[in-house]
Amino acid sequence: MKGKTENEEEGAKGVVSLEELKKKMADFAKEREWDQFHTPRNLLLAMVGEVGELSEIFQWKGEVPRGLPDWEEKEKQHLGEELSDVLLYLVRLSDICGIDLGNVVLRKLELNAIKYPVNLCKGSSKKLTLLSKSTTTTTTSTSENGVINDGE
Repeated sequence: MKGKTENEEEGAKGVVSLEELKKKMADFAKEREWDQFHTPRNLLLAMVGEVGELSEIFQWKGEVPRGLPDWEEKEKQHLGEELSDVLLYLVRLSDICGIDLGNVVLRKLELNAIKYPVNLCKGSSKKLTLLSKSTTTTTTSTSENGVINDGE
């Protein structure tokens, strides 16, 4: 049997905060003297590589239902590991850039609620530009050079 992780030994359960992940990643890098390599560019490129690995898991599977009912446990574990890699690099990148990820995410959700109002977007996967054009009337004309002007 494999050795238990620190969280399993402590019986850790529940929610892990972004602040806790940020601290653990900072400690992890410091112990290994990796801060010198953790530049924004390097962290971003590493995260993009991990997103590629995450994408490979879904490649050729077609549409996958929620909960992954047809996946083997080994596949789900691999997915969790790759998701973790992406999240850890994202948290580290935000820390190195001095961005409070938790607060900017909450702000972004507020902005998205304004940008995508329920009355326009509910049940639709249309692009925002198509949704807003279908609810407003604009005058469309064609200029001499064939460019379409939509009255904006």
